[in-house]
Amino acid sequence: MSRKASSTTAKGPLLERMVGWSARHPKKVIVGWILLVAVAVLLGDAAGSGAKTTDAGEAGRAQSMIREQKVTSSYTENVLIEAPGRDKPFLGSAELESTAKDLSDRIRALPGATTEIVTPLDNERTRAVLVSEDGKSGLVSFTIPGPGAEADKHFAKIRTEVEAVQAAHPDARVAMAGDISLTSAVDKAADEDLAQAELLSLPVTLIILVVVFGALIAAAVPLFLAATAVLAGLGVLGLVGTVIPANSTVSSVVLLIGMAVGVDYSLFYLRREREERAAGRDAAEALKISARTSGHAVVVSGITVVLSLAGLFLAQIDTFNGMAIGTIIVVSLAVLGSVTVLPAMLSLLGRRVDALRLPFLGRSRTTATTSRGWSAIAGGVTRHPVVFGGIALIALVALALPAFGMKLSEPGQLDSLPRSIPAVDAGVRLQQAFPGGADPAQVVVWGAGATTGAADQAVEELRRQAAASDLLGDQISANPVGDVLSIKVPLAGGGTDDTSVEALRTLREDVLPQAFANTSGLEYAVGGRTAGLHDFATVLETRTIWVIGFVLVLSFIVLVIAFRAPLVAAVSMVLNLLAIGAAIGIVVLGFQNGNLAGLLGFSSFGGVVNWLPLFMFVILFGLSMDYHVFILSRVRERWARGESAKDAVIHGVGSSAGVVTSAAVVMIAVFAIFATLSGIEYKMLGVGMAVAILIDATIVRGVLLPASLSLLGDRAWALRGRPAPVVEPEPTTENTIEPGEDVKVLSQVGATEEGTR
Repeated sequence: MSRKASSTTAKGPLLERMVGWSARHPKKVIVGWILLVAVAVLLGDAAGSGAKTTDAGEAGRAQSMIREQKVTSSYTENVLIEAPGRDKPFLGSAELESTAKDLSDRIRALPGATTEIVTPLDNERTRAVLVSEDGKSGLVSFTIPGPGAEADKHFAKIRTEVEAVQAAHPDARVAMAGDISLTSAVDKAADEDLAQAELLSLPVTLIILVVVFGALIAAAVPLFLAATAVLAGLGVLGLVGTVIPANSTVSSVVLLIGMAVGVDYSLFYLRREREERAAGRDAAEALKISARTSGHAVVVSGITVVLSLAGLFLAQIDTFNGMAIGTIIVVSLAVLGSVTVLPAMLSLLGRRVDALRLPFLGRSRTTATTSRGWSAIAGGVTRHPVVFGGIALIALVALALPAFGMKLSEPGQLDSLPRSIPAVDAGVRLQQAFPGGADPAQVVVWGAGATTGAADQAVEELRRQAAASDLLGDQISANPVGDVLSIKVPLAGGGTDDTSVEALRTLREDVLPQAFANTSGLEYAVGGRTAGLHDFATVLETRTIWVIGFVLVLSFIVLVIAFRAPLVAAVSMVLNLLAIGAAIGIVVLGFQNGNLAGLLGFSSFGGVVNWLPLFMFVILFGLSMDYHVFILSRVRERWARGESAKDAVIHGVGSSAGVVTSAAVVMIAVFAIFATLSGIEYKMLGVGMAVAILIDATIVRGVLLPASLSLLGDRAWALRGRPAPVVEPEPTTENTIEPGEDVKVLSQVGATEEGTR
């Protein structure tokens, strides 16, 4: 029998041949996989710094002009000095003034640490600019020369002096915030978040898998595949990232998605292989059936996720390009591992995969059973589809309604992280005392004479109009950067709120056109954080429809091809949209409205991270294919073998319940870990993804999908108006039955039905 199985595998479809070869050469495949992971990690570490992301629109032009100068960057830092209770004026307070003088003397004494330092005590002009409007805060500002490595060394020495000044003047608050301090705080928090996610995700996933499989070895196999896929994915991302920009968020997303799909794909495959062996089949036959059923479904699901993510490239925004390429890499590696190294490990382990069983769990977890609970729920829904389906539909629509009031924004460095971080607290205080100081707009001017006097008149006019405006600050600096002139203009507001956006509009549409009206040969573009976020939102608004359309059309085509049932494909897409809409609605309630602030420990910035909804839509549409493919394939299989549409739904939902529930629990647990991290964007992503999977695996699976299929009846599976022929299940189904077993299975089904009547 084993010889016959080998021959069939050798001549079968490509997937079965891959699985067969991997099973026959397990050591080669496992060693090759480990080498692939090691090489990817080494190449990623050796790749060096990655390509830099460029802002969209006008802000991107300004950013590119600065980068083209290829000059050594300099960095601005500010030290806020005020009384701890802000109950004293800065000027006239001997303690506060002596603090500012002590600090400036210490910094000036550091050789080469700064190129410019100004204090409120220098002269009348600096006093007017560097004392807050209410007179209670003073600002010592200085510039640290680059390049980056040298600037970091200088910054470390300056920070030591700032700490010494604070210790010497306990009656004054000395708080530093600026380019390096805030960026360092963000980078450190991102690294710590990634490390915490790695630390928590592995043991949590292992515990869930132990409960699912009841054996430590079986639980370790999916974890090994997922962890190595993530490591290889991060390594390849480091290499690809030298060409395609990928920011720090992408690494966390790769970990999040890689662990979820890596475990899920191998869980589907391993669970099926164990069920086949428990049914009495030998190892070779069990692997062959698993390849044709679960393996094929995993490949279809993985391809769908990859193609859906490719839709993000249509946005033509660097942020989405990095997320798309990072996620595509790790999903592709997870699929590759599930059809190569996973069968190799199962072949090598054989029956030992069930080793180290846990009491009360090990024996029950190897048997393929139908869930009585989910079968009962599906049975109740199919008897009253309008009632239960209507209630579930109303509930999801109600949850989705807040999404229509969603406000896309981007948390600034001061909004993303908690104020318990000293640099963030300093930045918030500085922003409150000197509005616009933390995120000024950068006006980049180029053309003939831009740095040799041609723009001087425009700069003076800009200062004059800014002084008369409530939206622009008058602490304007103009410095040459290579052949271009960089003008920094403080904007009112917090940097990302409506006030800052209105200040940016005033600068772009009113002030700058008037200031440069009498200049010729000069061009300018407005960049900076506020401008970058505003232009990002503008570009995203125009291109989102193309991304959504691409994903919807692609998903419909894939489902039609998989099931030859257009109505089923349409129903699946509508249910996906409902689940995603409800998840986004909960994100709006929890984060934009701040209802989860106390529970998760963040301060709401009044919006939703601008890239989150579109990314969630794309990735969830792909991931939900896991559940829909497995559940619908079971339902279609039952219907194709002669069961009524309602019975097929009941038995299909019940028979797929174990593996779908296990996969959902793993995904929800991994996603929920991200809600515990410090960055608010991670919290939103974790909550949004976890809620969407929870809804998809409960309300959609248990109520809406059975109700919809029950109402459609035989029409759900009809092709061109005619019932599909009763044929042996397609290879894409989750539970394909071997030839000769139909009578046995049908008799079992009939017996089950008789027993329930």
